Amino acid sequence: MRYAICNETFQDWPHERAFAFAAECGYTGIEIAPFTLAARAGDVSHRDRSELRRLATKSGLEIIGLHWLLAKTEGFHLTSLDADVRHRTAKYLAELTQLCGDLGGTLMVFGSPMQRNLDDGTTREQGMARAAAVIEAVLPVLEAQSVVLALEPLGPQETNFLRTAAETMELIDRVASPQVKLHLDCKAMASESTPIIDLIRENKEPLVHFHANDPNRQGPGFGSLDFVPIFGALKEVGYDGWVSVEVFDYTPGIERLARESIEYMRRCEGR
Repeated sequence: MRYAICNETFQDWPHERAFAFAAECGYTGIEIAPFTLAARAGDVSHRDRSELRRLATKSGLEIIGLHWLLAKTEGFHLTSLDADVRHRTAKYLAELTQLCGDLGGTLMVFGSPMQRNLDDGTTREQGMARAAAVIEAVLPVLEAQSVVLALEPLGPQETNFLRTAAETMELIDRVASPQVKLHLDCKAMASESTPIIDLIRENKEPLVHFHANDPNRQGPGFGSLDFVPIFGALKEVGYDGWVSVEVFDYTPGIERLARESIEYMRRCEGR
């Protein structure tokens, strides 16, 4: 397995310190939340992009790409009734794609539940059509930068759109581009009626990225979710992408979360 960690885990740590500690723990990849760099992707200067890439390389880390794409932004929405909002969203996703490419990344995870929710005036079919149109508008930039947009199913407690792997695959199949694939997240998969190992097996072809966390919103090994069968399923289907730690509850402390998550995953992988 190739292990990575999301950079917002380190909160207000300087990037150099965060990267060095991640590498010390044994991670070889880092996943970047754009809001940790600037309010907007366009605000990250070319110099800052080069410096971030240099710092990651210095620590022996690969910048995988971006996630939390629309977090802490305003005026963007994937399924909005307003065509202008959808147009702005497509343009901003193109900006993020350029940022991702400049950082050396090849992947962008689209979660952003608040920026995809269907409002009361939008049917599921309308939402699918609008989301597909936004993504299709970004395809030329994704192709030019060799970046894959990985769509992330999220649980019903977070969103009312793309809540299962099957529903998310409907949108992926509608777009029908090699630049648009599937991302799976343990916390989100735990909310589905289908067991996690079966979701992995059923989606082995489109699966391009994987987030490791517990339904309690902490790191793998910090809750009741058993990762031994999960890693067994990933090996069974020949998954060769990243396993990236993403947490939301930092109660155990940054250093414990980072260090003990990878230690637990390595034990599970070895069993």
